[in-house]
Amino acid sequence: MTTAVEIRGVSKSFGETNAVVDLDLNVPTGSLCGFLGPNGAGKSTTIRMLMSIIHADKGSVQVLDTTALKAKDRIGYLPEERGVYRKMKVGGFVEYIGKLKGVRGSILRKRINDWLERVELPGIQNRRCEELSKGMQQKVQFLAAIIHEPELIILDEPFAGLDPVNARVIGKIINELHQQGRTILFSTHVLPQAEQICDRIIMIDQGKKVLDGTVGSIQDQFDPRVIRVEPVDHTCDLSNISGASQIANTSKGKHLLMRLEDNAEATEVLRQIVQSTPVRGIEIVKPTLDEVFIEQVARRRGHEAALQVREEMSHA
Repeated sequence: MTTAVEIRGVSKSFGETNAVVDLDLNVPTGSLCGFLGPNGAGKSTTIRMLMSIIHADKGSVQVLDTTALKAKDRIGYLPEERGVYRKMKVGGFVEYIGKLKGVRGSILRKRINDWLERVELPGIQNRRCEELSKGMQQKVQFLAAIIHEPELIILDEPFAGLDPVNARVIGKIINELHQQGRTILFSTHVLPQAEQICDRIIMIDQGKKVLDGTVGSIQDQFDPRVIRVEPVDHTCDLSNISGASQIANTSKGKHLLMRLEDNAEATEVLRQIVQSTPVRGIEIVKPTLDEVFIEQVARRRGHEAALQVREEMSHA
């Protein structure tokens, strides 16, 4: 298996803040990889190092077997900081970006028209970018990032600020580009979006990698050791349950997650919970990615920190 992105032992600090700490990661060629974590986890710093915008304090970074600067025409990049040339017309802006990437003439103009249709912005070529809503501007910037049909597409929070309808449009296109064989790495703090479309996941917290693998393999590591409980009384105390401990609240407090201890019998723990408090529902579940991630935060930083991260990551 070839590798599109390879990071080895990379660290980056800003003053007293350690943004990325001894990070290793591989993005296989042809994969659709979600780079996940809460705000401030180090995702954007890592992506900026990948793009040679900033340089690591230590470690090595390779992109398409070289550096992003040398491979720039083979890479599509949507930065976290949104921005278009506001006074330019949409068609002129995308055409200008396409020419910078080596695409010209009738081929480029046809691509622009086709892509504006696909992102559900038909007929806006002659409108100035400043006349568009923020969501429309974001879709235009996304289009500009992929107009040259790059091998590697790096997207920093591509869904941020989009309403659910437009987020689905962009998600569908990302999946289609993946099916065409593109390698895609995108960062997000909204884990359910990544869970729906990614085949591989990398999770970081406080600049350190906590999980790395396919979606299925990550879930299998924690399955079936998680119990989801929906108690009648959401303030109930289940700390007296032997064989399991509470991980976090989910779904705005409607459910509790309990992690089975290694030698615990699931049926015995279920019996204890039902005897301890009335419940509307209880089941052993395959955890979602956000539940897995929150558990990792709880193990590293404690229950209160996990609850805070859960609240942060529940908002798109």
